[in-house]
Amino acid sequence: MGLLLVVALTVLWDMGSGDLAVMRWIGTPQGFPMRSDWLLQAVLHDTLRQACTALWGLLGAWALWPTAWTPHRSPAFALPRSERLWVLALVSASLLAVSLIKLRSQTSCPWDLDLFGGQARHVSHWHWAQADGGPGRCFPGGHASSGMGFLALCLPWLLPPPGVVRPARPGWRWLAAALATGVVAGAVQTLRGAHYPSHTLWTLVICGAVSLLGWLVARQHIAGAGGQSHSAARV
Repeated sequence: MGLLLVVALTVLWDMGSGDLAVMRWIGTPQGFPMRSDWLLQAVLHDTLRQACTALWGLLGAWALWPTAWTPHRSPAFALPRSERLWVLALVSASLLAVSLIKLRSQTSCPWDLDLFGGQARHVSHWHWAQADGGPGRCFPGGHASSGMGFLALCLPWLLPPPGVVRPARPGWRWLAAALATGVVAGAVQTLRGAHYPSHTLWTLVICGAVSLLGWLVARQHIAGAGGQSHSAARV
């Protein structure tokens, strides 16, 4: 229900003129004054992107961590390896989905528009095959996936496999962390003129859909594998 609400709000925002109104408020006919701001560019863009890459590497180590070496009283390491591998796969699939859509997108960034000193004209990203005269490859928000791409981390606790009972608090924490990071990353790029607000919302929709739908398949597979293991143990 939460994902459907986000989709509805995103479509409603997209149908209006909110994107251009926000960008006109931030930018000028000469460009975006905060495009090269040190805090936004060097810290909240470059460093955050590097941190996302490092986190993905740590996630891989976590997913492959031997069960025999599991630290005591650690809810993250208490998950079965099969669930950890599924989380890694869904995070990777979310990041890949955003990258592949961007690769095929004809939509250019706000700072490429003639309204802000560039050469491209504004064309809705709904017109998928229509070029706008700019470089394109700017939809959805790739930097926002630094947070949104890790939404799957919350699912083992908020939507555990059938028959498994876990405290939801770790899941809510991961969800809050992923959303907060994604919103900050998206806002940074909007202030710099790199992305419209709707690009961040669509990144949330894409990553949320990949994570949730993938996990619904995964939890049934995990439950089936668990049932087979118990049957084999009884035999």
